[in-house]
Amino acid sequence: MIRILFVGDVVGRPGRQLLCARAAGLRSELGLTFLIANAENAAAGAGLTAKLAQELLSAGVDAITLGDHVWDQKGFDAEIGALQSVCRPANLPERCPGRTSLLLERDGVRLGVFTVLGRQYLNLKASCPFVTSDRVLGELTAAGADLVLAEVHAEATSEKIALGRYLDGRVAMVVGTHTHVPTADACVLPNGTAYLSDAGMTGPYDSVLGRDVQAVIARFLDGIPRRFDVATGDVRISAALAEIDPATKRAVSMRLITVAA
Repeated sequence: MIRILFVGDVVGRPGRQLLCARAAGLRSELGLTFLIANAENAAAGAGLTAKLAQELLSAGVDAITLGDHVWDQKGFDAEIGALQSVCRPANLPERCPGRTSLLLERDGVRLGVFTVLGRQYLNLKASCPFVTSDRVLGELTAAGADLVLAEVHAEATSEKIALGRYLDGRVAMVVGTHTHVPTADACVLPNGTAYLSDAGMTGPYDSVLGRDVQAVIARFLDGIPRRFDVATGDVRISAALAEIDPATKRAVSMRLITVAA
């Protein structure tokens, strides 16, 4: 079996440290072929830097995806082009730097990876995720991908499910990210695509979406802007694990896994 683990949004130092500490062990324990992580919140809870990307890759992560916080760290737009194992959302404007997809190879298997942003409730300029998925999937197939993983970084569950159904049978795995809350709908769709609406968060769960509880509550109470520090308690890895039959290229299982610190 081909086993693909997709790690949900890595949040700040707590999330990074736990993933780095456990990546090699997870590869062995789960018999992973590929380990991919969304790291758009890895730098102090917002964005990514080249240094932190290399830290995760050196620890055993095969590839890093990003989302709507892709440009939150100053200067990352100048760094992303040199990061060969990092891709930004494919439906951002074409003039944006960075790779729109990745082609990974391990054990004779070539896995294409790409991310699209949803357009419901997200404030980032992005083209249609459905049309972009068609285009990138065609590019990856032409480049020789045996399997493709599509990440949907979106707020609306309906948009994620619709895109999962749209890609069913054409990609091996569709996994949602962005909300930091893992969902209970892991399944194999009718045409053989592994699906999960949200892989959750890799970071501190004694929090509000990874941030200090009291600061977030205070903002809801008075509306005054304040710093939302990354929390530190109850750190976990949350991830989607898909098993793919190499003969049929169809998923045989999909499940959410949680790893505590």
